[in-house]
Amino acid sequence: MVVGLTGGIGSGKTTVANIFAKFDNVVIYNADLEAKNLMNTSLKIKSKMIEEFGEDSYKNNQLNRPYIANIVFNDKSKLETLNSIVHPEVKMHFQQFIKMHKKSHYIIYENAILFESKSNLKCDIVISVYAPLNLRISRTMLRDGSAKKDVENRINSQWKEDKKLLQSNYIINNITKEATHNQIINIHNILTQKRHRI
Repeated sequence: MVVGLTGGIGSGKTTVANIFAKFDNVVIYNADLEAKNLMNTSLKIKSKMIEEFGEDSYKNNQLNRPYIANIVFNDKSKLETLNSIVHPEVKMHFQQFIKMHKKSHYIIYENAILFESKSNLKCDIVISVYAPLNLRISRTMLRDGSAKKDVENRINSQWKEDKKLLQSNYIINNITKEATHNQIINIHNILTQKRHRI
């Protein structure tokens, strides 16, 4: 069973994924991390990135993140181009991951742009992590050392929260640690019951 886990920047989806990872026989696939790895290791992605964004896309054979971020977060069409290069490769990589972990209770597929990339269509269940906008902005500024305007630009490049929440099976309100933990335990219990019925 594939369980999509998403949430806007600063919502705390990685924190939530890390709690799910503590359960026995539950594995996590972090699409954002795997995409970053593939952008540095896949020759196919590298050649397309350089063709589209120029030689400055890579420095010392590693993706030049500040350069790319500056382009894509200020131009929606460039962000769509980036996604069209990276996401097909991530999807193929994830299919291999599913085959390797067939005996797990379920796989958490963590993806910040689950809906935008239509990856939700590959999931049996979708969980969205929610936090109020001001909290998301302050968390991200603290985590990344980013300016408020840069965080707001990144938020604006993602789907609006209500659009995601309406298409989710479960919503985790990630505001306090204890409440978040309790919600995750409840969802895990439901998911393991579903797995046994399947």
